[in-house]
Amino acid sequence: MAFLKNIWYVAAWDDEVAPGRMLNRRLLGQAVLLFRDADGTVRAIADRCPHRFAPLHRGTLKDGAVHCAYHGLAFDGRGACVLNPHGDGTIPKAAKVTSYPVVERHSAVWIWMGDSALADPALITDFSCMDKTAFHVGKRYLHVKANYQLETDNIMDLSHIEYLHAGTLGSDAVKRAALDVAQDGDVVWSKRVTRAERLTPYLEQAMGVPPGQLVDRWLDVRWTAPSNMLLLAGATATGRPREEGRETPTIHLFTPETETTTHYWFAISFPQAMGEMGKAMAEEHIEGLSIPFATEDLPMLEAQQQSMGDSDFWALKPILLAGDGGAVRARRVMDRMLKEEAATATVAA
Repeated sequence: MAFLKNIWYVAAWDDEVAPGRMLNRRLLGQAVLLFRDADGTVRAIADRCPHRFAPLHRGTLKDGAVHCAYHGLAFDGRGACVLNPHGDGTIPKAAKVTSYPVVERHSAVWIWMGDSALADPALITDFSCMDKTAFHVGKRYLHVKANYQLETDNIMDLSHIEYLHAGTLGSDAVKRAALDVAQDGDVVWSKRVTRAERLTPYLEQAMGVPPGQLVDRWLDVRWTAPSNMLLLAGATATGRPREEGRETPTIHLFTPETETTTHYWFAISFPQAMGEMGKAMAEEHIEGLSIPFATEDLPMLEAQQQSMGDSDFWALKPILLAGDGGAVRARRVMDRMLKEEAATATVAA
């Protein structure tokens, strides 16, 4: 499988890259090493020494440089060798490793795996609802043994919550939802509204709905390539305008590790203006969401991947249901972007 290279991916939550420590992670099939330099700036380099190809994460981080555990060569955040402890200390011209542009934004570390000359930070999707200066952000990570586009399908088509999450996030009203799919350039929206729905006790508590109150619930999902989604979930008393209800953003960010494994970062946020209550709610809600995500979504997605094996999604000729519109649009956008990037690379070559 080809991966889109000239686009921003999430590489880690910002606090996963702790000062004085290294984080090794495989992204798009490539071994990457994340760390902070002496100034505290996040850096990303290839996790392989060019001398005998030892993984650099087995070494040490000192004064912002990574020292290989095998023969002591040291590399800075630009990928340049800054120390050769052998002979007269001359550094071979080829002693360097690939470095990747990274940006720390929206509580996450974003990485550009393609042509560094094209890495414009302005192209990072707006997830300002995760900015720590204005929001309390509850966040978690899961490793999923399934292709990242299966994760896109899962969030873009939330009809599954009636069946897979019957006791937590769904209800028997979900199948009757009004659906809408919209596309603005390469941004796809998948929207779902249920009327006169009785929420589960879990959702009633989470959304501040009195027990037994019928509500109109909306689930609006914004997808941007390669697989980053903002889910706006809210409810209001049946027949009342949205403004009277409560809407909470949840964030779903996926980066392929390999063709069949995925990094999954998810978060929820509440305004800083809510003070300690908002901080407590962010942690409580993300912990609550972790349970169905880890115990219901994850096993199903991994079972899907095992069932599909190495087969191409479209080659299996999937049947399409009413709720598939958003997921299909997102896949079509990705197919086009991959073809365009491949064509550009061919011309350049």
